[in-house]
This record gives sequence, C-alpha cells and structure tokens, in this order.
Amino acid sequence: MAERIRGQVEHITFINEENGYSVIRVKSPGYRNPIQAVGNFVQITPGEVLEMEGSWAVHARFGKQFKVDQYETVAPAGAEAIRKYLGSGLIKGIGPVMATRIVNHFGEHSLEIIDKEVERLREVEGIGRYRLNQIRKAWEDQKEIRDLMVFLRSHGVSAALAMKIFKHYGKDSVGIVKENPFRLAMDVSGIGFLTADKIAVSLGYHPDSPLRAEAGILFVLQEATDSGHACVPEGRLMENSQKLLQIPPPTLRTALNQLAEDRRVILEVLPVELHPDFGDKTAVYLRGYHLAETQVARRLLHLQAFQALQNKGDLEKALIRLKEVIPLQLAPLQEEAVKKALTEKVVLITGGPGTGKTTLVRAILTVYRQMGGRVCLAAPTGRAAKRLNEATGHPASTVHRLLEFSPQVGGFQRNEQRPLDADLIIVDETSMLDLLLTHHLLKAVPTHATLVLVGDADQLPSVGPGNVLSDMIHSQKFPVVRLTEIFRQARQSRIIINAHRIQQGQFPWLKRDTEDLQDFYFIEKDDPEAALQIVVKLCTSRIPTRFGLDPVEDIQVLSPMHRGVLGTQNLNEVLQGALNPQTQFIQRGGQIFKLNDKVMQIRNNYDKDVFNGDLGRIRKIDGENQEMQVEIDGRIVAYDFSELDELTLAYAVSVHKAQGSEYPAVVIPLVMQHYMMLQRNLFYTAITRARKLVVIVGSRKALGVAIRSNQLQRRHTLLRQRLQGLLR
Repeated sequence: MAERIRGQVEHITFINEENGYSVIRVKSPGYRNPIQAVGNFVQITPGEVLEMEGSWAVHARFGKQFKVDQYETVAPAGAEAIRKYLGSGLIKGIGPVMATRIVNHFGEHSLEIIDKEVERLREVEGIGRYRLNQIRKAWEDQKEIRDLMVFLRSHGVSAALAMKIFKHYGKDSVGIVKENPFRLAMDVSGIGFLTADKIAVSLGYHPDSPLRAEAGILFVLQEATDSGHACVPEGRLMENSQKLLQIPPPTLRTALNQLAEDRRVILEVLPVELHPDFGDKTAVYLRGYHLAETQVARRLLHLQAFQALQNKGDLEKALIRLKEVIPLQLAPLQEEAVKKALTEKVVLITGGPGTGKTTLVRAILTVYRQMGGRVCLAAPTGRAAKRLNEATGHPASTVHRLLEFSPQVGGFQRNEQRPLDADLIIVDETSMLDLLLTHHLLKAVPTHATLVLVGDADQLPSVGPGNVLSDMIHSQKFPVVRLTEIFRQARQSRIIINAHRIQQGQFPWLKRDTEDLQDFYFIEKDDPEAALQIVVKLCTSRIPTRFGLDPVEDIQVLSPMHRGVLGTQNLNEVLQGALNPQTQFIQRGGQIFKLNDKVMQIRNNYDKDVFNGDLGRIRKIDGENQEMQVEIDGRIVAYDFSELDELTLAYAVSVHKAQGSEYPAVVIPLVMQHYMMLQRNLFYTAITRARKLVVIVGSRKALGVAIRSNQLQRRHTLLRQRLQGLLR
C-alpha cells in the first residue's frame, strides 16, 4: 500500500542528470533520523519540502529506502527551512550568507517577499540594484523552468536537456517544442535528432510526418559533416535516412526535394566522368558547406591569377640579404620555398618534424620584413599560434583572432569588404584547417598578398568537414614544397626519427643503447588493466621524478578512443582521482569537475573567445553565482553551471583533440581494445605532439596494426575537382 511522507531535502547523495534518478536524504517530522529516498525528481535542491508517495524497500547494499512513485514540491515552512532552501544555490545571487541575511530580516515571509515584493530585498545589507535584478530574473526563470521541466519530463527529457532548451528559447520553450520538436535538433547544442524524435513521438507526431522526414535527412547530413564529409552521395544519404527513419522512400524523396526547394540543402548533379570516383551522380550538401567549398575554390584560383608584388630583380637581392641575416645555410628545398614565396601567390609547404619548416618560415618572414612587407602569422589553435610566435619572434594569433571574430556584431570582421592589412599571410598547422574556416580566411586575403600554407600532410585531417590541405596538394594547381631531409640536430631525437619511420610504415626503433635518459620509450603491457596502472604511475611519479616535469601541466595522455579501460573517459576519471585531491567540486552531466582540474573546451565559443581544443585549469567554483571560473591561456573565463557541457576533463584527451598542440611529454596507451582506431596517421599524429618525451604503453601487436593500417578513411569532398575546373 502506498505511503505518504512529507520532509525537507537535506542532501542529494546522487543524481543522474540524464534521467533525473536521484538518491536523496530527507528529514521528516515522523522519523528520528533522515530517511533515504530514491526516484526520478525534477531539479530538486537541498532545502525543498517534498510531499512524497511511495513504498519502502530494502536495498542489498544501501539498506532501507523509500521508493518514490510521485511527489510534489511544497513551499518550505519555518525560518530555518526557508534559509536552507534559499542558501542551496537554487537562485543565482543568493548563497548561504545572503540567505541568512534575508531570513533574519524577513523571517517566514522571505519567499513571499521575493515572489511579490522583490524590491524590498534592497532593505537587506549587500543587495544592491545589480544583485536585486539578478535575484529577480533567477526567481522568474526558476518558475518558468519548473513548468518546462514538468512538461518535458512527461515526454522523457532529462533535467539537463530541459535547462539547455530553456536557455535557448526562454519563456517560449513549451510552445516551440509543441509546435515543432524537431527544431531542438537543429537549434540546441547537445540535443540530436534521436532525442527530438522521442519527444515528437510522445507528442503524437506521425512517423511519416514531413517534418520528421526533413529533420531526419538533415540529421544524417549533419552526422556526415561531423565525420569530416563536406557532402554525401545522394544514394547513400537516402539509404542511411531510410535506416534511421523507417519511412517509405517516396516520402523521403519528397522531403529531400522540399529541403532543396527551401535552399536548406543543395543537390549538385555531377559530370558523368566524376560518377565512378564519387559513387553517385548527385552530391548533397548542407547549404553552408556548398557555399564554403565553391567559394574556397573560386577565391584560391582568383588569388593565384594575380602576379606577385615582387619582380625577379628583387628576388636575387632578397636572397643575398637573407644569407647575411640568417646564419643558417638553407637547404636547396628551403631556398626553393623562399623563392616561391616571393614569386607565387599561393604556396604549400609540407613536411614532418625536424625537416626545417620553422626555419623556413623564419626565412620567408625575414625576406618580407627586409622589403618592408606587412606580415600576418596565424595558426588554427592558440597553442600552435603561441609556438609559432616563440619560434619566429613575430606576433602570431589564432585564425579566429586574426579575422577579428566579434560576438557582439556577429561574424568575422575581416572579410572582402575589410581585408587583412598584409602583403604576406602565413598559416601554420594547416592540416587542421576545415572548409568553413578556410572559407572565412580566404575572404579576408587581399588580392595583392601572398598566402603561404604550412603543414604536415601526413597528420590527421581537420576535425571539421573537408580535407583542404590534401585537396589543394592533389589538385596540382599550386606549387608544393615537400621537405623531406631531417636536419642534423633533429637526428638526435628518437621522437623525430621514429615519427618518420612510422610515417614510412616501419616499426619504431625501440632498443635502448644506454641507461641514460632517452626521449622515446615503449613499455610492453598486453592487458589493458595492467597498462592502465602503468599509465597512472608514469603520470603521478615516474615521469615527474626522472624528468622533472609537472604531472598536470607537462604530461598529456593521448588515447585513440573515448571508451574502454584505456579510453579518455575512464583515464580521466582515474587520473583525476590520482592527481587532484581537491574536495570542492560540481557535478554536471555525469561528470565531476574539481577545483584545479585540467579541462578542455570541446566546441568553439565565440562569445567567450575560447575554441575547440583549448586547455585550462579550474580556478573557482562559485555555488552562489552558479559559475565556474577557468584559467585559459593566462586569462579567466567564466562558465555558468548550465554551460559546463562545453568542458571535459583533459588529463587524457583523444589524439584528434590534440591536433595543433605540443606537450613536453606524451603518454600513449595502445592496445588491441583500440583496434577500430589503430591507424598510421593517428599514431603518427600522437607521436609528433611531444617535444621532449614519448612513452607508449601497450602491446607490440597493436603497435604493428597501427603502423600497417594506412587505408585512410575517404572524405566526401569535391574541392579538388573544383580547383581542377571539373566543377564550377
């Protein structure tokens, strides 16, 4: 028989952000000790009073529990209950201290004052106009969020996702979700089509609904771009959409045609000669990516058509002056690259570690400086830009900052109307440039300037869609300088020697010739659990002790995968426990963030001026203002608690996320559990992230599989064909 219990929430022991399942401790007048209640709750906080209905059960491990079937929130009664409720962090602007002041002043009428006479809070010491407005908005939002959550939870949406929806749509959330739940998949970060589809089904949408068909096709296309494709063969798109949606092909065809008519997708019919290679006669693009690809091709060819500013007389004088300024003797290929940078409009320079790319960039910079040329240096990531600045002595920035992205105005402020003030633009780590960023970069390159793109074509391609550097090289439309010679000083590094051996498909040199410290080690462990223990010891004691490196700042674990014993998720949890003893924390989305944790930004946030792959340290967790402060590149960036899904722990990161970065020491677990991701370019990229030390922990078999696997995943892109004039 169902029993009813009323009590105040004292403590939340556990909460699953995805489904709201919680374990809470409740103080009830009828019981001497707090009772343990379990069930699915909607955004409860300590201090709330709950009227619960359910039954008692005995858990084998946790003992007697009250299993809640349904409940309702009751306004807390009594000054102490209200103080605890207000001090729980529920309302931004009110923490434990301010809650005590409010209750001391208004007593049992505190909640009524906040709800109906909020201006009277100015009577409380420490509440000025700004804090008053903050409290007013938070209180109103809480009421709106409660209504939204009750509605969404009845349709299977988690509390965490409900918060995201409210943040995006505000007070219109319920109306928008009812009108078109599929908008969620397109508008709200973290909500995919599958979640939106479940809500739609719950709201009574028919499986063959045109809205559902259109949203499903867009979802399949977006998934393809998330995997690096700029477009998808029409047949494959229809096949994958059919598998996802289970609706008749004619309905899908109608939906695709409607999307094309609305210009949300672009259907491009290809010339017959391209059908065999592409695999279909029609390519389907999301509109933005079609625009980017066609404009990248057009602007590159347009730029190449202009003659370089310098003439050949300047060239000979410039090379003579260069040899006087730079004491290093340039290798023939390096000298050729300098000449091309003075006579060509677009130059591609590619080479592995130790082949002199940085020396070459310095030489080109020096020549242009001597001639009074204006120079811009950039790289896709902050770390790569900082490294470029240190190597050349010339200011360097991220491409986003070079193009002056403005969240206030919206978009990049450098474009065709306001191009960069430069005669030479050098971009490093260009294997990371995706289609969209390249599009915006080229819009800002003036026609009189020379563009030099420097990168390592053997590394992983960009995380974003496209394969820009590779497509440009294979188009054979631009001069390419391939640096292959490993310079003498670089030959002393086993990291560099082994990186080149791996790139050539050879097993790395693992033999130890001496007991002296080296820069490349392999520790053989076939068992993943044993390998995990070695990784932890390496990070916590062995590397810091022998090499004098900081275990958090200087050592980076790079894993091929996210899941598994040696995936980034488990590694981060284990390394957090081993490296960070802090007890102050915040839990969001199943992830615990502690004070001083090492974290990574996992998507571009132009408002905060932080980008995918930026690393930081948590410096403050402020429960009163529901804010976490993270130090990134020497500055403090504030995150609202609702924005913490933009961050992830970064003691271990995926190799893809490490692109463009370098670390003093890299630890790479490599076992057969990683089989699906064991690829040569991924392993090569991981090795080349290290400056001083590489330690591989794993099996020789996995090492061999990674080196032999050189079948690169095909990316659907037609940039090369456009550059070659086979497409407009």
